[in-house]
Amino acid sequence: MSPPAPATPAVRPAQLHVLGEQLPRMMRVIHAIKAATAGDSRDRAAHVLLFPLDRLGPLRQGALADLVHADPSTVSRHVAALVDGGLVRRVADETDGRASRLVVTEAGQATLAQLRAEREAHLARITADWDDADLTAFTQLFGRFVDGMAALLPDDADAAPVAPTPRETP
Repeated sequence: MSPPAPATPAVRPAQLHVLGEQLPRMMRVIHAIKAATAGDSRDRAAHVLLFPLDRLGPLRQGALADLVHADPSTVSRHVAALVDGGLVRRVADETDGRASRLVVTEAGQATLAQLRAEREAHLARITADWDDADLTAFTQLFGRFVDGMAALLPDDADAAPVAPTPRETP
């Protein structure tokens, strides 16, 4: 895919305006979909923590709170629910035996697989009438867009591009 031609001075502000209007709309629609499909929203909120734990490996609870930009007390409640539900377990930190790290269990992996399947089913419905070229172009551009947004964050794991897993590769 060759790089797109730069926008003309008159087109760029208009397109940025449209994009600026569409982003909040997208966030509202995502929120509405989550609300309509979520069983217990507290479980859903806790389950979100499984994704960075799976992607980055065992983390201390404080590091997880920093990573997801959430209040440590909120993350503490969510982690307690994940541990109680058998989705996460605590293991001793190899560098400091007084501390622990959080590890996703097999049950947590099964929950992640279910969440990913639900998300991919939504995306399949949304893009059902797209041809492969459109889906590929959108996926590449959206990844580039998210990478650009992440670059605005302080240097942390969220800023690093997510490499596609083998099953995500087109």
